[in-house]
Amino acid sequence: MAVLGDCPAAGNFASATPFVFVNEVSTIAAAYAMAGWAMDATDVSSGGITLATTGVRNAFANAANLASISTGQALATTPASSGSNIGTVPQATINTLANILAACINSSGSSSTQCSTLFSNAKSAGSSGTTATDTATAAINIAHNPGANITALYDIGGASGPFEPTLASAPNDFTIALIFTGYGLNTPAYPQGIAIDASGNVWVANAGGNSVSEFTSAGGVAGSSPFTGGNLFAPIFIAIDGTGNAWVTNEGSYPFSNSGVTKFTSAGAAVNSSPFTGGDLNEPEGIAFDASGNAWVANYNGPCCPYTYYVTKLTSISSAIGYTGGGLEGSVGVAVDGAGNAWIGNLFNNSISKYTSAGSGSNHGGGGLNYPEGIAIDHSGNVWAANNRNSSVSEFSNAGTALSGSGYTGGGLNAPYGIALDGSGNAWIANNGSDSVTELNSSGAAISGSNGYTGGGLYNPFWIAIDGSGNVWVTNYSGAAGSSVAEFIGAATPVKTPIAAGLPATPTSDGSSNLGTRP
Repeated sequence: MAVLGDCPAAGNFASATPFVFVNEVSTIAAAYAMAGWAMDATDVSSGGITLATTGVRNAFANAANLASISTGQALATTPASSGSNIGTVPQATINTLANILAACINSSGSSSTQCSTLFSNAKSAGSSGTTATDTATAAINIAHNPGANITALYDIGGASGPFEPTLASAPNDFTIALIFTGYGLNTPAYPQGIAIDASGNVWVANAGGNSVSEFTSAGGVAGSSPFTGGNLFAPIFIAIDGTGNAWVTNEGSYPFSNSGVTKFTSAGAAVNSSPFTGGDLNEPEGIAFDASGNAWVANYNGPCCPYTYYVTKLTSISSAIGYTGGGLEGSVGVAVDGAGNAWIGNLFNNSISKYTSAGSGSNHGGGGLNYPEGIAIDHSGNVWAANNRNSSVSEFSNAGTALSGSGYTGGGLNAPYGIALDGSGNAWIANNGSDSVTELNSSGAAISGSNGYTGGGLYNPFWIAIDGSGNVWVTNYSGAAGSSVAEFIGAATPVKTPIAAGLPATPTSDGSSNLGTRP
């Protein structure tokens, strides 16, 4: 199996790429890139809406970041890498997976020990489900279940085979993660907030660099990124509105007189009136949009001592309202449900606050809440919170009733920060305490193993986002090579982007929506 890519703008494919290699490496590249949209090697499809067709197109393009079809070899860096902007490819992991397939292909046949072992350990659900009968489907099944049967698969032939270099021992998991350095992320950029727009481009707030970086869906530099206008000062969170504008919260510096929100157009131009500083903004953190285009901003600190905490509703760049009450105290994460309610996590009192669109607040506790950082909403209107202090995830109904008991654990959860939901309603969490990512199913049960997914190259991961191709993007606050962003190829189910695209035009009574659903 191989992804050929777009036809050339001029001439024909044969002249542009006279040699096309279809081998085990191209099969792995295709399987992982297409994993979000592929059921097996012959069933790859989507709906016809623009978000879906964009997601499919971007997914196919990602295969070219993993391997070259003109050489049949795994890449070490992405084709768009240039100068200090480097996308590092886990070449040894790709080759190891290719060698596992090669052991079957080069055996006596599908009933050989190598093929039988491969197919029995690469079922549709990992260790269960439909058994693969060909190597292309086996590769897709491994991409769908990157934490399953690692040692058994590796022992088939991962350490030896036609493709080198390889992994010297069985890895923690078989995720494939690209690591991007440069792109305006060089230390002390300290990237934090991350958001995906409707085109699949990735926006990152660089807290230390006073800038915003934008990646194309293929991992290239978008426009004149990094952007530095709009009086950015310690930008920390970012959200995309319904027309593609990026809104960035500026945490500022004590006493936070320079806190505010900066607005960029989709082309990266700062709006002249940025930053906005009204609405009782004070050390603003999380930001999220409702279906009406209003931005809700969580303020970590209050404007005076003793602190009075506010959540700010921006109805435009020049108009805002600050709401108090509802148990606000040290707020960071914020998300909006299908009813138009804003939900905010409160670090200092281990609670979450619910604000109606009119600004009426209520407070909810229990469910294992303990220093809730990231907040996300699923399609049923339930609220998910990542608890940094007790390494758990809490879930609440739209009425504010705890559904998670003392919190969901397992899957490698360790001092989590960011949380995002994919198109299957599965929760993905960035673990700052163990340099890993956790995946939980929609019922809160762990899918990832006890160490989470590591992918290679994660260091101080903070925040996380999922794109319309099923790629999982994570900001690495710092590391040996400086600040970076990781992209786990095809690890998740594609989801509608930006997040606000999943909200209904008419509010629902129960908070339900198309959040956490496929495009």
